[in-house]
Amino acid sequence: MFNKAKSKTKRMLTYATLLTLLAGCANASNTESTTNEPGLTDANIAAIVVGANNIDISAGKIALERSSNPEVKKFAQTMITDHTAVLNAAVELVTRLGVTPVNNDLVAVLSKQSQEHEANLKTLSGAAFDKTYIDHEVAYHEAVIGVIKNQLIPGAQNQELKDTLISVLPAFDAHLKHCQMIQSKL
Repeated sequence: MFNKAKSKTKRMLTYATLLTLLAGCANASNTESTTNEPGLTDANIAAIVVGANNIDISAGKIALERSSNPEVKKFAQTMITDHTAVLNAAVELVTRLGVTPVNNDLVAVLSKQSQEHEANLKTLSGAAFDKTYIDHEVAYHEAVIGVIKNQLIPGAQNQELKDTLISVLPAFDAHLKHCQMIQSKL
């Protein structure tokens, strides 16, 4: 029981760190000093969107392979399908706008934590796998929704990018509710 509580606490601290890091990136240049340049550019936002969607697609693929729970598998397939669609739309938009995604510290942290999470998932099976995967999805979607609402939408300079971010929020909210429902049954 202690390890489960320790793992959940670590995961929540991880997402709190991500939110703090992103807030720091966004506010680094938005001080009371003489500079007015934004902390996150549209190119940084594009990289975050691409990275975040790839993370959920990758974890969903692992869940399809390792879970035997039909609800978890259905949710994983939804993650793959929906996040692939968002990823494709984002790539199409930034290509059309001539924006090349530019990685930043948040993308690097997301990538590292995703690799660690996936390595952990690959060591699990059965109910332990399902619980770890779904608990992570709940925390991840809560963090991503917060980042989109509080950092990416306000930071986006291009109106089409901003509109795209706004348009995906209902799907992310639905994903969160779906995985919370599954979580309550595990």
